[in-house]
Amino acid sequence: MDKTALILVDIQNDYFPGGKMTLEGVEAACANAARLLRHFRDKRLPVFHIRHLATRTGATFFLPDTSGSEIHPSVAPMPGETLVVKHFPNSFRETTLRQHLKDAGITSVAVCGAMSHMCIDATVRAAFDYGFTSMVAHNACATKALHFGSELVPAAQVHAAFMAALSGTFAQVLPTRELIEKTG
Repeated sequence: MDKTALILVDIQNDYFPGGKMTLEGVEAACANAARLLRHFRDKRLPVFHIRHLATRTGATFFLPDTSGSEIHPSVAPMPGETLVVKHFPNSFRETTLRQHLKDAGITSVAVCGAMSHMCIDATVRAAFDYGFTSMVAHNACATKALHFGSELVPAAQVHAAFMAALSGTFAQVLPTRELIEKTG
């Protein structure tokens, strides 16, 4: 039987209004992430918080020792919950996440957070490569509009494209409500 853990990726203050990299729909996504977090805590299922700290030259957000790099208070870790600090989009790269999951006997992960096109995508694909079954709560993820050449791709389209690309091969992509039902 699958043992499922929740992974909350980069739900940090800089992504919220007033932060250095505000995402579209971040408040609604965070509310859904908080619902998932309450469910996992109520069911005493494992929870892993991911916090990105920027170390690359020229980084403009998630800078160490800033309030913007802190995890949003509505989904902040509680004592006993694992916090993994990362420096790359993939939450597994050069972190202890994989070992923590293995040590806890986790075979399945539920993923939410930000940004859909970057850290969610990289983390879910890595989880697949490491043999974890993955679910993504699509309405508990947020992103931003992107430019491709002279074309502006709206955030909703960026999000939809990345959720579509993950759906099937890499993960089950579900609304928060269905993910909660699946983890009973």
